[in-house]
Amino acid sequence: MPRFFVPSPQLDLQNGLVTLLGDDAHHIARSLRMAQGDEITVCDMHGAVHRCRLTRIRDDRAEAEILESRPGDTEPPSFVTLYMAYPKSDKLETVVQKAVELGVSRIVPFESERCVKRPAAEKQDRIAERLGRIAAEAAKQCGRCRLPAVEKPVSFSQMLEEAAGAALPLFCYEGDGTVSLRALLRDLAVPESISVVVGSEGGFSGKEADEARARGMRMVNLGPRILRCETAPAYVLSALSFRFELPE
Repeated sequence: MPRFFVPSPQLDLQNGLVTLLGDDAHHIARSLRMAQGDEITVCDMHGAVHRCRLTRIRDDRAEAEILESRPGDTEPPSFVTLYMAYPKSDKLETVVQKAVELGVSRIVPFESERCVKRPAAEKQDRIAERLGRIAAEAAKQCGRCRLPAVEKPVSFSQMLEEAAGAALPLFCYEGDGTVSLRALLRDLAVPESISVVVGSEGGFSGKEADEARARGMRMVNLGPRILRCETAPAYVLSALSFRFELPE
């Protein structure tokens, strides 16, 4: 069933009605060629899922009646923020897509010493918009109940200040002074929030690693092999899902 994310002002829960506008309405009318009476799934971005029947369809506006509402059951138990150092080429698009599928709640790009790609300030809005569309499509495809946010890039120091505030702040590092991700997660209860910090192709400098330790980040290694920067986030998010989501 086609899935759409709709902001609260377009949901009239008291009367059991929902309105879809803009690209969503056009997608219903033109791409999907849906008709009155067809059913869609609407998520309110706060975790609720509504089964709806279309009652009116136009290119710029579609209306539907809510048939059934229930809490969503596809979100992870922790709020997970991925902090990703800017990689080369279009790798960030792949990272965003796969991270959303694996349950990330928020994605924040940042600049580190060894980043090769540093988007110009005038392009950041356009890049964030494109990454947001990729996140939305991935969320629809995999059945998410909440729409993960993709933020504008921040500096390394800003990233550390935010990331260190999570209940479980993970800093992925291949240097000395780390513990294995498996060992760290083994006996932990489900944390309320998790931050995952991943470097670009060149990893992190020793100075950056020292700053992370000083801020209280948990320095973790991801095993004996060096993972590509676009692989590491998927590895960590998969491990978190395995540890905290999957039933035994």
